[in-house]
Amino acid sequence: MLTGRLVRKIHITDIPPKISKGSVHLGISTAAGKMDFLTRVILFISCITVSIANDLARGWNDDVAWVTLEDGIKAAKEQNKPMMLVIHKTWCGACKSLKPQFDSSKEIAELSKPFVMVNVLDDEEPEGEKYSPDGGYIPRVLFYDPDGNILDQYKNENGHPDYKYYHFNPTSIAATMKKVIKERNLEKPAGNEEL
Repeated sequence: MLTGRLVRKIHITDIPPKISKGSVHLGISTAAGKMDFLTRVILFISCITVSIANDLARGWNDDVAWVTLEDGIKAAKEQNKPMMLVIHKTWCGACKSLKPQFDSSKEIAELSKPFVMVNVLDDEEPEGEKYSPDGGYIPRVLFYDPDGNILDQYKNENGHPDYKYYHFNPTSIAATMKKVIKERNLEKPAGNEEL
């Protein structure tokens, strides 16, 4: 009689002498071999971790601690930090031009530390006036306080008056970040370096 269940059985009939039932044998016999294997496993896991973290960078600087918008809103509130939001599109020529410059900017990576950093791509762009205060052009770089209110005074000082949050190079972004850091007292107090 057929019951509709398939049961697979595995029979181990020929166990090599070095392996007992229930053990795992990796074929490593020397201490150096075991260390080499362990090093490779750690390196592999590190690569996976870096790959996952860098997925949020999307080519906008792997040295920046990017988070999703949802996590960024929560983190800004919990950590009492301002949030910097970069809105960009894959098809946007201006975004494609800015992206490699932003990516290679060590200054932006360093300045990003007192911020919760978010970049949204294509369909992730949030809706609402606080995400497009003077229009839906791209790229836009916006700053928010820990409660999620837009800090509309922080814009590209040398930009076009109709596109206040458009930045065409990392120099203007870094200048705006410095202004936020200074005016919101985010600078690390002098003399508090750890030994």
